[in-house]
Amino acid sequence: MVSAPSPTPGAHSVTPVEEPPLPVKLVIAGGFGVGKTTAVGSISDIRPLTTEAAITEVAAGVDDLTHTPGKTTTTVAMDFGCITIDPTLKLYLFGTPGQDRFGFMWDDLVEGALGGLVIVDTRRLDDCYAAVDYFEHKGLPFAVAVNAFDGKVGHDLDEVRWALDVSEHVPLFVFDARRTGSVRDALLVVLDIALSKAQNATAG
Repeated sequence: MVSAPSPTPGAHSVTPVEEPPLPVKLVIAGGFGVGKTTAVGSISDIRPLTTEAAITEVAAGVDDLTHTPGKTTTTVAMDFGCITIDPTLKLYLFGTPGQDRFGFMWDDLVEGALGGLVIVDTRRLDDCYAAVDYFEHKGLPFAVAVNAFDGKVGHDLDEVRWALDVSEHVPLFVFDARRTGSVRDALLVVLDIALSKAQNATAG
């Protein structure tokens, strides 16, 4: 009696199809020269797309270069980068221009965003009011990251919160826009509060 051949292992198995990572859009905002372009460049998996233009004598007369004397370019449209957090999640980062005269572009950049990160320079807090007010008006979840220029900040975080009139439920912390790990942690804070808001809205 001839026995039937054993089935070939895996002959009828189905190769699982890997799902692409979930795309999530986040916005990085703040005043002129606070470190938005640096933050995107520090974390992006790809070479960031930047729309930088040289600072002309006319622009220098409008933009305050007191604390950024070495800055020779400025973002005039947006910065773009992306980072894959894990196989299930990919962040698309859009950095806004910092000057008020480019504010008309913000609505387009924020469209579809899940949350925002407002970067603050404690030497120029006035430049960050517009970003905070914008996100509050839009009802978009956001966190405030105080950029540690030269490894230090000029004011205590409680003083910064008071000066910006940011409510207690908004995360506020110190980070370094030049360090990949620091930027990643800041973005994960934004992602956490944004997902929490989305889940609460669904549950409600």
